[in-house]
Amino acid sequence: MNTTPETRSAAPSDRTPATAEQLEQETDVAADFIEGLLDIADIDGDLTLDVRAGRAYVTVEAPDEGSVDLLADPDTVQALQELTRIAVQNKTGRFSRLILDIGGSRDARQRELEALVDRAIARLDDGASQASLPAMSSYERKLVHDVVAERGLISESYGEGADRHTVIRRG
Repeated sequence: MNTTPETRSAAPSDRTPATAEQLEQETDVAADFIEGLLDIADIDGDLTLDVRAGRAYVTVEAPDEGSVDLLADPDTVQALQELTRIAVQNKTGRFSRLILDIGGSRDARQRELEALVDRAIARLDDGASQASLPAMSSYERKLVHDVVAERGLISESYGEGADRHTVIRRG
């Protein structure tokens, strides 16, 4: 297991930042894919498409109570996001950093991660030199890094693959 902090190298050519036009194409392809899945599953959902911070975002909301709840589980959202990214990459030929949110699941996960960081900070306040968080996706680690920075602490990612996790410490 790699125990050194994350280092980034030059991105491969297929991971160069997408242009605004390419990001709009990603959202369109993703929307078509998600609409197809919703139709197959006979689930009603309203899609909102957005481009911000160099990423395409697709949000699925319920037009009526409970219609997308079956898909709003964080693991399900993550799996559907990966499938959608593959569909976008297959259609465009480019790697996609698309973010999918279903029924507010991303906001709920953000609150869970903030609580996780707060518990880790409490361990530091109790004398721990550092606090390790469980392994999580790169998107979730980015959210954690942002929360930790807002709280005036330092965080680094360690490990590889599915074991990649974040460690928090004081500066």
